Amino acid sequence: MAKSDQTNPLSLPNIRRFIAFRVLFNARFYYPVFTIIFLDFGLSLEQFAILNVVWAASIVLLEVPSGAMADTIGRRNLVVIAAAIMIIEMLLLCFAPIGNSQVVFYLFMVNRILSGAAEAAASGADEALAYDTMKEAGMEKDWGRVLEIQMRRQSIAFVIAMSLGAILYDHTRLNVFLEWLSIPLVVSKEMSMRLPLFLTLALGFAAFFATLGMRETSNQAREGKKLTLGSCSNVAIDAFRKTFSTGGWILRTPAALIIILAGFLFDHIARMILTLNSQYYRLIDLPEASFGFIGSGLALLGIFIPRLGRWLVESKTKGFNFTLLGILTLVGLWLMSLFTPVWGALPMLAIYVSIFLTGFFVSHYLNEVTDSDIRATALSFKGLSFNLAYGGIGILYSWLVNHLRQSEEAMGSLQGEELENSLFIEAMSWFPGYFAIVFAVILLYGFSKRKTI
Repeated sequence: MAKSDQTNPLSLPNIRRFIAFRVLFNARFYYPVFTIIFLDFGLSLEQFAILNVVWAASIVLLEVPSGAMADTIGRRNLVVIAAAIMIIEMLLLCFAPIGNSQVVFYLFMVNRILSGAAEAAASGADEALAYDTMKEAGMEKDWGRVLEIQMRRQSIAFVIAMSLGAILYDHTRLNVFLEWLSIPLVVSKEMSMRLPLFLTLALGFAAFFATLGMRETSNQAREGKKLTLGSCSNVAIDAFRKTFSTGGWILRTPAALIIILAGFLFDHIARMILTLNSQYYRLIDLPEASFGFIGSGLALLGIFIPRLGRWLVESKTKGFNFTLLGILTLVGLWLMSLFTPVWGALPMLAIYVSIFLTGFFVSHYLNEVTDSDIRATALSFKGLSFNLAYGGIGILYSWLVNHLRQSEEAMGSLQGEELENSLFIEAMSWFPGYFAIVFAVILLYGFSKRKTI
């Protein structure tokens, strides 16, 4: 028997719109070709790495202040702002010139800053609004169910975005398909490169309209402050006070701190791999048109993994769950470093499972130990740590590639594309060892604090 409206989280408009926003904001058509779209626009691997550091740095600077602002002036307002910024950042990419590396670099830099600002505005605010909506309705115990539904729907959206994005980007196969359909249209490479961007822009508009219908919870509406010219300084002061007090609470609360530390370990390494995956697929002899289908197949895991995550958090300990993730991720990274032709795509299963379960575990455990009045700020601290780690690994990767390049160029044996490919393969071989060291450090810290959790 289906649950009645009084016990069904989807009966709450905020929950439906939260799920819609998460799906529309995150399922982007250019993700299956993320790395190569930067390179094909005329950027180098080092510039690509720098831009990702800029993206992470913008989130780092705005993440926690935005969470505190959400707790101060309203979570709904920050989510609306995030969707609006998404529209602007996609407009920059849609109309960027191809081949003019200097202009493209600065346009993409502005895009990365805006993208980071959008991520920061949404991070914490959307989840805090949804969770407190359920808490107000007495349904917070069903948060795992909402996460499961959201991840499933987002996975279906990823399947569509990944499949279409890669097909549209490969102009050769796209034109063959159009010819097979007897459509008298020839799409140029320049146009096919922009098609995934235009579709993502459309998602931005849809996300914006979804957020407009959100409403604050009654508690937040009472406590929230309306922005006026005269009140901006007071709101900013309150936001920074909340930021420092919440940061202190996290440092004094081992359970919250260890959840965040464990989460950023898996998140930053998995996101770096997903950022680089299109170049990895090229080097294991997979055609570009297949990238989307692979991404779609892996995204289908999101339909099943949330149920596994729900079972794990209900039946296993935190230590067991994060150790399991560590082993899974390490095996996946080691197998990827072998660059096995074609079959090398299989280890990506471990990376995708890792990032799905990490998101589920951290959201479940952190919301469970956090009070409502600091929820968005605490979730923003989580996002801050995740993006600090992602920015850090981006800097390390850029430094490593530059160091390896100097060594290769000194030998003078490789040039051009062969040199870039060799640098990528050698850099990837460092990932398993790096992960193993950081994982061991966090595991030892968690073991030392086990009595206080």
